[in-house]
Amino acid sequence: MDTSPLGVPYYPTNDFGPLMKGLVIGGLGIFHVFLAQFAIGGGVLMTYFEWLSGKGKLPSARRFTSGYFKVLVLVSFVVGALTGVGMWFTSIQTSPRTIGLMVDTFHWVWATEWTFFSLEVIAGYCFYRYGDRLDGRSRLFLLGLYTTAAWFSLFWINGILSWQLTPGAWLESGNLWAGFFNPTFWPSLFFRTFAAMAIAALVAALVISVSPFERDEQKELLHRAAHLLAPMALMPLLGAWYLFAMPKDSRSWVLGGSPAMSMFFGLGAGASLLVGLYALFGLLLRRLYINSATASLLIVLGFVATAGGEFVREGARKPFTVRETLYSNAMTPAEILTLREQGSVTHDPYPLRDAADYPNDQVLLGAKVYRFQCSVCHTVGGVNGLVHLAGTWTEEQTRLNVAKLQHTKPFMPPFAGTPEELEALVRFIEWEAASRPKDFEVTRDPATLAQIKRWLDEAGTAPGYAAASEKKR
Repeated sequence: MDTSPLGVPYYPTNDFGPLMKGLVIGGLGIFHVFLAQFAIGGGVLMTYFEWLSGKGKLPSARRFTSGYFKVLVLVSFVVGALTGVGMWFTSIQTSPRTIGLMVDTFHWVWATEWTFFSLEVIAGYCFYRYGDRLDGRSRLFLLGLYTTAAWFSLFWINGILSWQLTPGAWLESGNLWAGFFNPTFWPSLFFRTFAAMAIAALVAALVISVSPFERDEQKELLHRAAHLLAPMALMPLLGAWYLFAMPKDSRSWVLGGSPAMSMFFGLGAGASLLVGLYALFGLLLRRLYINSATASLLIVLGFVATAGGEFVREGARKPFTVRETLYSNAMTPAEILTLREQGSVTHDPYPLRDAADYPNDQVLLGAKVYRFQCSVCHTVGGVNGLVHLAGTWTEEQTRLNVAKLQHTKPFMPPFAGTPEELEALVRFIEWEAASRPKDFEVTRDPATLAQIKRWLDEAGTAPGYAAASEKKR
C-alpha cells in the first residue's frame, strides 16, 4: 500500500468486474452475523433446556441438548469460524482504512472480546467432548459459561459496530467509552440478543422435527423452544428505539429516502412479523406441531429478517463508513478540499490492468479516478454500475451531477479531485458506454474545466445532508 503526501492510501486493486466489492463483504457479513447470532441464542436455549431437565420439567431435554449442540458446533463453530476469517480478509481488501481506524480506536475492546470468544470456544468444545459424561449440574455450569461468554462477545462487538453509525461524543472528545456506549448501543444490543434467541429457536424447531422423539415429546420440545420466540413481541419497540436513536438523515434513508434501504427495511420487518405471529398463535397458544418443511421456511424468514436488518445498518451510515470521520471511499472530510487542489490520483503508483486498451491518457486517468473514488461501491457496467446510473444523462448533466455529487445523491461523498480528473471520469464513463472504441476524442476545453471548477466550489466539501440542513436555516 502506498500513500499520497496527504497520507491518503492507494490500494493496488484492479477490480473492474461485474460484482461490486461492497456487495461481497455485505453478503458474507449477513451470513456470518446469522451464524454468530445462532451461536449466541443457541447457548441461551440449551442452558434453558438443561435447567428444565434438572428440574424434571422436560425429561427429553437432555437428549435434545446433546444433539442440538452437535448441530451448533458443526454449523456455527465450523462455518462461523470460516466466515469470520473471510470477513477479516474481505474487509482488509475492500475497506482497509475503516478496519484500521476501528482497530486503532478499539484495540483493547477487541482484545477483550477475543478473550470472551476464546472462553466461548473452550467451553463449547468441552461440552461437546465431555457433556455426555457429566452430571446435570456440571452440564448446566458449562452451558452457562458458554452462554455468558458468547453474549459478552456480542456485547463488545456491538459497541464497535454501533459506533460506526453513531460515534456520539467520541467525535468531540475522542474518549473510547463515549464512542462505545453510543446512542444506538443499547437498542442494538437488545435487538441482536432477541434476534439471536429467535434464530436459535427456529433452528431448534428444525432439529426437533427430524429427531427420533415421540410425537408428544416433539410437541413439548417445540412449545418450550417457542418460549425464546416470545421476546419478538418487543421487536417493533426496539426497532423504533433504534430508528429514533439514528441521526435524522440516516433515518430518512430508511423511511423512504433510499428505495433500496426502504425495501430491505420492509422485508426485514415483514419477515420478523410473520415469524412472530406464527410463534405466538401457532407454537405458544395452540401448541401446533410443525414438520421439517415448515421449520425450514421459518429459518429462511429469519435469515431474510437478518439480511434486511444488516442491510439497513450498513446503508444508514452513508456516505460514511464511520460517521463524520471516514467516507465510504476511505477519505476523511478534511482531505477532500486538498485533493481537489492536488488531484486524487496524482501520486497513485499502481498501473491499470490492460492499460494499453485505453484509447488515450484522459480515459486512462478517468479509469484511475474511478478505481480510487468509486470502485468500492460501484462497478463500471455491472451491479450498481456507473454506465447504467449515468446512462440517461447528457454529457453536461454528468459533469454537473458528479461535481455536485453529494447534492445529486446525498448518500454519496463529495467528489475529491480536480476539474481535469472529473472530466476524465466523465469521458471514461462515456467510453465504456460506447463499448470501448479504439479511437475516442480528448476533451480539454478551458471553458468546460472552468465551469466544472465553479460547480465544485458551489458544491463545497461538506456532506450533502449537512448542506441541506444549512440551507433550511
